[in-house]
Amino acid sequence: MSTPVLYGPIGRAVRRIAPFLEADPLGVYVAALSFWSAAIGGTVKVSSRGNARPVLLWSALVAGTGRGKGTALRAAHHVVDKALGRFLATHTTSGITSGASLVQHLWDQQEATSETEHGRDVRTFVCEEEWTEILKRVKRDPSFTTKLRAAWDGATLRNTTKDEPQEVRDPALVLHAHITPSDWTKYVASSDALGGSYNRLLPFLLGSVPMLDDDRVTLSEVDGWELSDAYGWATARPRVITFGEDARPLWRIVRRYARILGEALPEEQAAFIERTAEQTLRVAACLAASECSQTITEEMLSAAFTLVRRSVQDAVRITRGATSPKVKRQPLSLEDKVRARIEMHGGRATSSQVLPFVGATAAEVKALPGIVVTVERSGKTGRPATVFSLRGDGSENGGSTETLRSRCRPARTATGTGTLPVTQMRSRPARSVNRGAQLSSVWTLTVRNRCRLRPRPCPLRNRSGRNRSESRIRSWHCSNHQRTAPAQGRPGLHCCFELVISAHQTWQTGTQGDPAAMCGADGEMLSSGYF
Repeated sequence: MSTPVLYGPIGRAVRRIAPFLEADPLGVYVAALSFWSAAIGGTVKVSSRGNARPVLLWSALVAGTGRGKGTALRAAHHVVDKALGRFLATHTTSGITSGASLVQHLWDQQEATSETEHGRDVRTFVCEEEWTEILKRVKRDPSFTTKLRAAWDGATLRNTTKDEPQEVRDPALVLHAHITPSDWTKYVASSDALGGSYNRLLPFLLGSVPMLDDDRVTLSEVDGWELSDAYGWATARPRVITFGEDARPLWRIVRRYARILGEALPEEQAAFIERTAEQTLRVAACLAASECSQTITEEMLSAAFTLVRRSVQDAVRITRGATSPKVKRQPLSLEDKVRARIEMHGGRATSSQVLPFVGATAAEVKALPGIVVTVERSGKTGRPATVFSLRGDGSENGGSTETLRSRCRPARTATGTGTLPVTQMRSRPARSVNRGAQLSSVWTLTVRNRCRLRPRPCPLRNRSGRNRSESRIRSWHCSNHQRTAPAQGRPGLHCCFELVISAHQTWQTGTQGDPAAMCGADGEMLSSGYF
């Protein structure tokens, strides 16, 4: 990586304070040049091939948090502050997030200075130490990048308001920004660079921050009389800086270098360095102005070229991460997310502990294999809680099964001749059948038959001992089979039925035996209790 030449009064001042800095001297030099270009941008222009344009240097310090970006900026302020008088105090701003606000700021400054002794002054130094926040906001305003391009070119900026049209001619705006490499990759899009917006900035990756042995040291005083004299010379009247004859051969090499590099690099990287020759010209003009010269010598151009070459190398390094293939993390499936949440809570988690964090509905989670859904109620009133747990390896059913926990005795599979298997469990909303009955969780029996079925009420008994024939729980018999004689006063069934037990909340029954009903081979109801 090339080492830039710290040239002129600014370079000498940076080298003088570098031993007392915990920052990369390159960052100090770049920030100081941006300060300087903003200060002289209102009167100094550079000409090449008969086209004069402003000497405005836009820069970006790219480094991680705590790598000395802010320290470099403050050190650059220390270098040029005395030489530039009150310029930095009166012409520095930040937080411009739209094209309209950019024009409005320059317009207000133009109106405020139009009747002063020195006349109209639209010089502005925009310092964004948290450029990421600005980039997030400017996405909502497509005109922002358009106004930026026009400001860098020195073109006229216009804005239409409800009061009056605003027009700013020959704007002298300089942007200096701080950003981390990851945020540059994320928010400085190559599409904007291809459009010409962000390739007007010179990005610089700052090196590691050196540690000082003595933290009591302060920055040494800078003798800024050279730069102060140059500032007075540059702002006394309009000046145009041109090439000296000795610099023209090197200038042709610079232009050829920029073209070859742009054709050799991928488009996403070449977009950020398309203005290499123009940036070199502007840096050289600033160096010439710092020495009160209207001619760019070969030495000035060479020093400027070393700085811009370093920016080109850093731009390629920054954008390389954006164009290289990214290894994306494999997204977790819904089942993996649910399992992780359940395991996090010790093997059992309520719906409020699972659903908001997995981005799924209760029905989607219930349909997952290996997830057991349990509905629990604590107390006599209130909404039941849905609890998710993990199914053991010995589960027969691949889908999720919903069971119901109850304070009463759980249902058991009865044994004996003609016992039918339970084939399905599902949940229904709670409904109180009897106002005086105690709400609880019980099994409700439903009988399925392949034959044409006709319902028949089955007597029920609550805790008070009263029968409830209007209950939804019914026994069924096949209309084309003869009913058998009732056993123990209960209707018999004369078919092989498929029993289906569905769980729902209802009133507490007065069971005297196993709450699971069975159909015997002779069609009798073998249950010894009431449902």
